Parts: sequence; C-alpha cells; structure tokens
Amino acid sequence: MEYAKGVKGEIDQRPKRFYTDVSVAPVQPGWTVLLDARALRSQAGRPFILPTQDLAETIAAEWRAQVERIDLPTMFNTRQAYGVLDRADDAVVALADQVARYAETDLVCYLAEGPAALRDRQEAAWAPLREWATSLGVALRPSVGIMPRPQPPASIDAIRAHALGLDRYRLAGLAHGVALFGSAVLGLAVERGRVSATEAYELSRLDEAFQAEHWGEDAEAVRRTSSARAEARALDQWFAALPRS
Repeated sequence: MEYAKGVKGEIDQRPKRFYTDVSVAPVQPGWTVLLDARALRSQAGRPFILPTQDLAETIAAEWRAQVERIDLPTMFNTRQAYGVLDRADDAVVALADQVARYAETDLVCYLAEGPAALRDRQEAAWAPLREWATSLGVALRPSVGIMPRPQPPASIDAIRAHALGLDRYRLAGLAHGVALFGSAVLGLAVERGRVSATEAYELSRLDEAFQAEHWGEDAEAVRRTSSARAEARALDQWFAALPRS
C-alpha cells in the first residue's frame, strides 16, 4: 500500500515511523531487515528474506532515511522487494511477456523525423546499443518517424527467453528498467551491465533534453525528470546488490 503525502489542509495519511533502530541479519536462506530487532515482512505478510547482504543493507538504508513519517513511494528498493516476494509464480511469465512486448515499439528504434541534429544525436547514441543487443539474439530494425514497424518475432522471443532465464530479483529490475526507459534494449543493457541505469535514463530522454536546450523546461517537467533520475539511481543500487547471473 502506498500512502499519500499530506498537503496543506489535509491529514497526512502516511504512517508514523514506529521504530528506532534498523539493522540486517542472516536468516535461512538469505538476509533480512530488522526494525528494532523485529524482522520486516512483505506487504502480504511473507517473510522478508533477501538473497544478499548488500541488498538487505540497501533496503535498510531506505528505512533509516525515513524521518517522522514512512514515505513508501520514496523507498524504491523496498517496494521492488515487496513485489518480488509477493508475486505469484504464474505472474513471472506475464512479467517476461511484458518485457518482450516493449521491443515491438522500442524507443531506440524510432528516430525523429526532424530536426536532423536531434536524429543524428539519437542515432549516434542508440545505434551502438542496438548493435550490442544482437549479441543476445535481439536484432531490432530502426525507422524514422512514429509509424510502427514490425520487429522480427525471433528477436521478441529472444528477449522473452532471456527474461525467463533470470532469477526473480533480476527480472524485477529488468522489468522496471524497461518501463522506466520505454525500451527493452536499454533495459537489457542495464541488466547486463552494458550501461548504468542512470546512463540509460539519459539516453531515453534525448528528445526531451533536445527540446529543453532550445525552449527550456517547465516546473512539472523538471519535477518528473528529477523523480525518474532518482528511480534510475535506485535501480543501479538494486542491480549492484545482486549477484551476477
């Protein structure tokens, strides 16, 4: 459950911080986070058991950072772990399908019709990643403009197979990255360590950055970009805390 941050004239519905100390401890078969020596549980009440000490420490840091109220929307890795622990077995296949579907209209395949300077910038940044993706059996075709272009079914299948071959934690990170960037190629590049999530997010917003350079950004756009960058930084922490597959 996510809680809305209170605004002027409204009651803050976020739960109050109810603990003093946050620590991590080994449990079978991994690590958990302790709030005042009591083990955290998932939102569905399942044991909060993580695969590595690094991930437990990363999540513990989010709980330590809470002040008077627990602001769950800011706790990216906690929410990500909740999703992994509470996700049903049959939902894993659906998540892999979701990742693969992004490749059908992948951001890095749609170059701007104009101006030429933007299109050149996109192609210089995205072409090497499309080429890199071929090493995973993913060969996507670029086009100019926004009209959909069918992609090779074998490439879509290769992405799905790769996603299904990951453990649940890496799959969750991949799925979140793909959605954040609007690109299966960028998500795969982050999951495989080709680029960082921070770098991938900037690559995903070349159009926005180009427009901002020429016409500026409004306050809402700045806020959205700042929030997305924070998610990207947290996703880097997530992958750094997991064992390589």
